[in-house]
Amino acid sequence: MSDAASTSGTARLDVGRVAPLYAAQALATGATTVSTVLASLIISGLASETLAGLPSTLIQASGAVTAGAFGALMLRSGRRFGLAVAFTLGAVGAVVGFLGARAGVTPVFLLGAMMMGGAQGGYQQARYAAAESVPEARRGTALGALMLMSVLGSFVMTGFSHPIEALGRALGSTAEVAGWLVGGGLLAVAAVLMLIWRPLRPVVAGTPPARLTLAQAFRIPGVRSTALAVATAQGLMVTLMSLTPLRAHHMGVDHAGVAALISGHILGMFGFGWLTGPLIDRLGLRFGYVGGAALLLSAALTAPLPGTAWLGISMFLLGLGWNLAFVAGSKALTRFPAAQGVTDSLGFVASGLGTLIGGVVIARVGFPALAAACAVWAAVPLFSAWRVRAG
Repeated sequence: MSDAASTSGTARLDVGRVAPLYAAQALATGATTVSTVLASLIISGLASETLAGLPSTLIQASGAVTAGAFGALMLRSGRRFGLAVAFTLGAVGAVVGFLGARAGVTPVFLLGAMMMGGAQGGYQQARYAAAESVPEARRGTALGALMLMSVLGSFVMTGFSHPIEALGRALGSTAEVAGWLVGGGLLAVAAVLMLIWRPLRPVVAGTPPARLTLAQAFRIPGVRSTALAVATAQGLMVTLMSLTPLRAHHMGVDHAGVAALISGHILGMFGFGWLTGPLIDRLGLRFGYVGGAALLLSAALTAPLPGTAWLGISMFLLGLGWNLAFVAGSKALTRFPAAQGVTDSLGFVASGLGTLIGGVVIARVGFPALAAACAVWAAVPLFSAWRVRAG
């Protein structure tokens, strides 16, 4: 079935049409919550804590490789086909990761992580499909609504933390390992939902339906400042999100406690989309970049403070800061469809480097040093705010 007709300037958000897309996003976020977010704990048991950031690094590196290819595929063959392929790849990768972790075979687990990362390079671009369903002035709102669905998926999976623990025991493994199998099932359902979703295909005058190189994308006015903000928000958020569970584990927090921390983080990331999206539509991109930078800085400064309460506050602020900067950057990127995939790749590169270096930093000099570096990193979106055009 081909993509439906193009959008018009007076288009409204058709809830019935976008419901499968939003549901698939919720399932994908739930899959991430119960699998890749806790990968640092799995690799610490399989290998060494020095490699705690390796799975996330491989996930982000794979996403960096595939994001541009998926972007080109979606421009050529439609959003639905590209997203269906991405969700299917993620489902298979999750099962491979589960099998590798359960058998104690580190390379197989890491292969599954790479497949999951490759899938994320595709299905994270669902946000552009949501934004294309409405006029440009309401795209922040559409992106915020998509994020609100994401928090629902995460919270549902957090509520199932005890059943997942029981599943892990039944399989002779841990809850973290069992989460990968559950994540594979969720992504498989998301792939099926793409069969019934009928997206709109936007008409973008003057935009070639081809993959751009990084140099070509950066020659488009407005792309560089946007890419800088998106990459910073994504990289800093993934780094702290991926490595904070390890810090919590060192503090004696159990699986349910770690799940609660992640839930607070996901709430910050997605739960306030109903507010941040419309605010960015009304106040402009600069508001998103400056507000995001301030909250990301606050998250980095509170992360090393003693006590799990501060850790929870940090994770929430981290998610909300990411939300503001990422929604603003994503809205800006809807103007440049041919540059979306390759600029998304930068976010994966920043995330991969951040988690890889961060794992080593924690092992050698401790978590506070990583938090201090992230505090400096958080100021980067201020440059984007200075450079951005109004909108």
